[in-house]
Amino acid sequence: MAKKLNGMRVAVLAADGFEQVELTRPVKKLRREGAQVEIISLRPGSIRGMNLLVPGKKVGVDATLREVKAADYDALLLPGGFVNPDLLRQSALALEFVRDFERLGRPIAVICHGPWVLASADLVRGRRLTSWPGIQDDIHNAGGIWEDSPVVRDGTWVSSRGPHDLLEFLPAMVALFAEHLPASQAQGRPKVARPWLRWLLGGLAMATLGYGLKERQVFST
Repeated sequence: MAKKLNGMRVAVLAADGFEQVELTRPVKKLRREGAQVEIISLRPGSIRGMNLLVPGKKVGVDATLREVKAADYDALLLPGGFVNPDLLRQSALALEFVRDFERLGRPIAVICHGPWVLASADLVRGRRLTSWPGIQDDIHNAGGIWEDSPVVRDGTWVSSRGPHDLLEFLPAMVALFAEHLPASQAQGRPKVARPWLRWLLGGLAMATLGYGLKERQVFST
């Protein structure tokens, strides 16, 4: 089966305290679809996830915000968790990184408490999105339009409420990112012939072959 995101570079912006499944499951899905995924954080080394209030596993950091820029990537994923987005929204580098994705018109997938970062970057004004229900007031106060839905798509953004929405969030994220596949990668995809075209070409080939056989019979008599 063809991979939808071959060659796409996706940045996952996260810090300590990210909700584990909101990072690991989307990353796994993106890599299965052929994307090159990098974990970007505030410091090098590793960051620790959480399973609600229980400490989870560590994830290695590929680069820090001082080492990369939004233009290096084609899409952005913002996982949630209670602590992770609160740390990121206090970082000027993190907020500028997110703003640059928006300026470049590149897609952003966000889930759970992740919209806190978008709110602090002053990007949610006039935008439709969802989030963990507990921060809906923050979205409203930042000028956003909050919806209680498993997935909300608004332009280059797709958002979900939390881990219970991952089944809907993952395909919606892939679909959004696939729409913004770099032109060079999209052009490199093998073209699949349409069934009617294959039938027509096959018929022409058979007709040509039959005509050639008749010609040889005429000249041989």
